[in-house]
Amino acid sequence: MPRIATLLGATAIALAACAGSVDPAASQVNASQALGAHRLATDAPAQSYGSYARGCADGLQPLPESGPTWQAMRLSRNRNWGHPEMLDYLQDLSREAARIGWAGLYIGDISQPRGGPTSSGHRSHQIGLDADIWMLPPGRLDLSRAERESLSSVSVRSADQRGLTSHWTPRHAQVLRAAASDPRVDRIFVAAAVKIEMCRTATPADTPWLQRIRPIQGHNYHFHVRLRCPAGSRDCETQTPTVAELSNGGNGCDDTLRWWVTDYLNPPPPSTRPPSTSPPEEPAPRRRHPREYTLADLPRQCSQVAQ
Repeated sequence: MPRIATLLGATAIALAACAGSVDPAASQVNASQALGAHRLATDAPAQSYGSYARGCADGLQPLPESGPTWQAMRLSRNRNWGHPEMLDYLQDLSREAARIGWAGLYIGDISQPRGGPTSSGHRSHQIGLDADIWMLPPGRLDLSRAERESLSSVSVRSADQRGLTSHWTPRHAQVLRAAASDPRVDRIFVAAAVKIEMCRTATPADTPWLQRIRPIQGHNYHFHVRLRCPAGSRDCETQTPTVAELSNGGNGCDDTLRWWVTDYLNPPPPSTRPPSTSPPEEPAPRRRHPREYTLADLPRQCSQVAQ
């Protein structure tokens, strides 16, 4: 029966692609299974379709497993695929990290070969323009595949989520500044304690890049880079500005930042909560968990990408 269901799903995808729209049958095809089953990307030109949290992509390329200043981690997941612009960015940043004093970068998930939702884990990383970079400075860049599966990153955020651990160093701040200063970057997600520390030492001259550093839950073992939609990606959906771009000159170093270490950790009772108490950043889409998306939920191009 599972094989029959798989064949029926593939047939529905093919019919939908031929018709130029999603066939009603394709609305029942699980998107994470249809896109995640592919071990390779399409051979079409690179294009990102839809949004970071609901989309897919043509023409993604694999980040080479190892380079002079980087290594791709957790290779068994096959999520080291990205838009060519992302791969260029990561290699550029790894060289800058080496100039700062790290050996380079350990790079985690980027995307699946054809993007789309994964069967577990990320809500984003769906169009080849998101990448996770470990907070662990590389000790060496000749790790075996087995070592890349067993090695763990380090947390730079304390267990109470309000401060930083001894793993945080000035070089972390320098790497994040370099990462956010690149004009290809839309935003970078970090643990709130990291943003608070960077705001503590900020000057007005830092605003253009510091506003791209955004606090969000988790992200204590890695920071998450999100690039802008590349030129020519007409079907890629860029995010709208948020409060971090509007408050206190645009750097996000104000009361909206403190929310993460106050009301987020200890929500006030509903009866005393002021109307303005809300997350300062855009929440991840929660209409459905990505593993429940069907192809009909994604941009129409994804039925073709999933073939």
